[in-house]
Amino acid sequence: MQLSETEAALLLYDWEGLWARDKQLLPEGIWDTWLILAGRGFGKTRTGAETVRVWKEDNPIIHLVGPTASDARDVMVEGESGILNISPPNDRPVYEPSKRRLTWSNGAKAIIFSADEPDRLRGPQCHKAWADELAAWRYDDAWDQLQFGLRLGDNPQCIVTTTPRPTLLVRELAKNPNTHITKGTTYENKANLAAKFFTTVISKYEGTRLGRQELNAEILEDIEGALWKMSLLDRNRVTSLPPFKRVVVAIDPAVTSNKDSDETGIIVAGLGYDNLAYVLDDLSGTYSPNVMAGTAIKAYNEHQADRVVAEVNNGGDMVEAILRNIDKSISYKSVHASRGKVTRAEPVVALYEQGRVKHYGNLAKLETQMTTWNAGEGEKSPDRVDALVWALTDLMLTNQQQKVFTI
Repeated sequence: MQLSETEAALLLYDWEGLWARDKQLLPEGIWDTWLILAGRGFGKTRTGAETVRVWKEDNPIIHLVGPTASDARDVMVEGESGILNISPPNDRPVYEPSKRRLTWSNGAKAIIFSADEPDRLRGPQCHKAWADELAAWRYDDAWDQLQFGLRLGDNPQCIVTTTPRPTLLVRELAKNPNTHITKGTTYENKANLAAKFFTTVISKYEGTRLGRQELNAEILEDIEGALWKMSLLDRNRVTSLPPFKRVVVAIDPAVTSNKDSDETGIIVAGLGYDNLAYVLDDLSGTYSPNVMAGTAIKAYNEHQADRVVAEVNNGGDMVEAILRNIDKSISYKSVHASRGKVTRAEPVVALYEQGRVKHYGNLAKLETQMTTWNAGEGEKSPDRVDALVWALTDLMLTNQQQKVFTI
């Protein structure tokens, strides 16, 4: 039987009847938060977007909160599985990016927020909310403010779609009796994922601790052999900063710059007048040399840094040349890894144990690498960790009277 265009379109958008797996349908019963802890590619974004489409029928105001403004826009709204692309043409909302708003024909509105700006969530009220990648939110206060605003209607609820990390917020939410938990793995959605995803990404992480988190959606507790524990990082987390004596931008450059390259670690840290170190930002990523340099110099200027520190073992001389090609005025210092990674990291770990290093908010990717690197098994240390060690070594462990040369 051949379907008409109208019938085919109806099937294409028949989420509940045809496409959704049971775990992706709104749970029955009484709950305040539906926490979906699932691996990459499970279908979390599609589940969140489809849930919003169900809710908008009876709930005039819905809040959408992503880790950053670009995440909320590019994933939750405009992404392949975002609200705009999964909505049928006759029920697609009007999108006003400048107003951070989606409006449906029945008058229901979805207001878009960034978890990087928790103060924007102070005051606005809603009936329902979708919080995406909660484990990657920089500031826990954003979650608190979202909850304060979730107070309209007879049954305020929130769906949380996230790859799990053992953050204090995620652990507490999972223990809350008013939370309905759904767990799922990457493998459950294999039929809808590209074969190349399984031959590249999956094969790279399958069987590793990071794979257990990112693919199997396990909330990993402290790992035996890891130099850092999440509980240690949680104890040293702050939401305010003192004036700084010094600020450095540390770079651990990747050897190559193609899409399969290791990341370039770029960490910003400062030494406060309280003589404590503060890790301010993690800007690491897979960059071309010029983009890496531009990212580091932008951080140098925005944080009013005193120095850029870069490892010379893997292209450090090249890093200085590219940096100075963009900005000759920067203060630059090269460092050489004459000792092993564990030997260099252990004094930095001791600083954390003494409470002398603080993390400003949550630094999700950096902290995942810190708590999943088991140096005892001879694993290669992640580049974010290497950059962190260089930054804190320069601030806390190196003779600060050392002369710095600039051009």
